[in-house]
Amino acid sequence: MTKIDFYQIESVEAPLLFSCRLIAKIYRMGHQVHIHTEDEAQAQELDKLLWNFRPEAFIPHSLDTVDEQVPVRIGCLGMKEPTLHQEVLVNLSGAVPDFFSRFERVAEVVPHSENSRDAARKNFKFYKDRGYEIKYNKVSQRPAAKND
Repeated sequence: MTKIDFYQIESVEAPLLFSCRLIAKIYRMGHQVHIHTEDEAQAQELDKLLWNFRPEAFIPHSLDTVDEQVPVRIGCLGMKEPTLHQEVLVNLSGAVPDFFSRFERVAEVVPHSENSRDAARKNFKFYKDRGYEIKYNKVSQRPAAKND
């Protein structure tokens, strides 16, 4: 059964920057990652951030519209459903994607804003009501760069 991890950002760190750190960590652990964003604009913004996020540590990635074999793919509602990666889904969309259960793990990123927290509460209830194993992580500050 899919395991669910919530990452509640307790600082002013931009959610997409936190997501880059999370994606980098998951990638370094050897996992394939699919990131599900709110829309195409957010997908493209994340794509640009990942190219420049950490110049010394490249994360091979592409938008899901590009037909490339890469360990990190970025998609959104309206793009094709992910078929290449089944390990880790990083959900930035604010809603539970229909295909989430295809993945071994789901990482739900919860931004600091109250509207985003309301969406995360709905997602938490959705998973809990269906019996998924949930772990909740509060991220209070950015760790030192060597731990990213």
